[in-house]
Amino acid sequence: MVIFAACASRSGRRNTVSRPVVSDVHARDLCCYSDEVGDGDQQGKPNLAATSWALLGMLSYEHELSGYDVRKWSDWSMQFYYGSPAYSQIYSELKKLERLGLVTSRVENSSGTRNRRLYKITQAGLDAVTRWANEAPVDSPTLKHGPLLRVTLGHLTNPARLKEILQEHVAYADEMQRKAAKDAKWAGADPSWAYARVGLQWAERYYANERELALTMIKELDEAEAAFPRAADGGVKTPWPPPEFWYEIEKRADADEPD
Repeated sequence: MVIFAACASRSGRRNTVSRPVVSDVHARDLCCYSDEVGDGDQQGKPNLAATSWALLGMLSYEHELSGYDVRKWSDWSMQFYYGSPAYSQIYSELKKLERLGLVTSRVENSSGTRNRRLYKITQAGLDAVTRWANEAPVDSPTLKHGPLLRVTLGHLTNPARLKEILQEHVAYADEMQRKAAKDAKWAGADPSWAYARVGLQWAERYYANERELALTMIKELDEAEAAFPRAADGGVKTPWPPPEFWYEIEKRADADEPD
């Protein structure tokens, strides 16, 4: 039952409601830290997606890991705040890292069991991920919150359905908090997981807060249900102020800000 501290992505979700995603992937998930490693490149500054940096971070402990090991580690840690990459993505990124000389691999032949490929970070890989951790820009986290989007577009449904969605989200947050608390507890089993434990303790608090925010929204839906019918319909099916009114409100809000 253990943990990974350094880097980056999510699983265990029901299909009925989109779950919130907190991530600092932002546009950098497809961007580079610096020039891609190529033949004759002496800088050792690879062009990698965020997931590749995460995998290098896991391998930086210098143990040999299989793709299955990597997935298990991410489920014990990153799923709470970054998401867990699929097996197909893990193996694709590991192959890329090997082509770039950042990891090596070997096939372990075990009698009576299925052979597995093990990956180990190279010195070039360790140097690269160390530079990344210390020098690469860190983007602000982005939030994609499916239940909250449904609430924002609540005029398309009804308060009863919105409350059902939020109750499902409360159950999801409870489950994630429980899992994060369990993994945070057992991350204390080894001092080398100290940083990972900090991240897991944050995740435990985060999902507790998610639960309380959802419960508050459920109460606030009653106020929204009472207020929405007061909107002037203007002869349209769904009452909504024209864009000119939006910008007028924006001006008032800007003028209301203290100097």
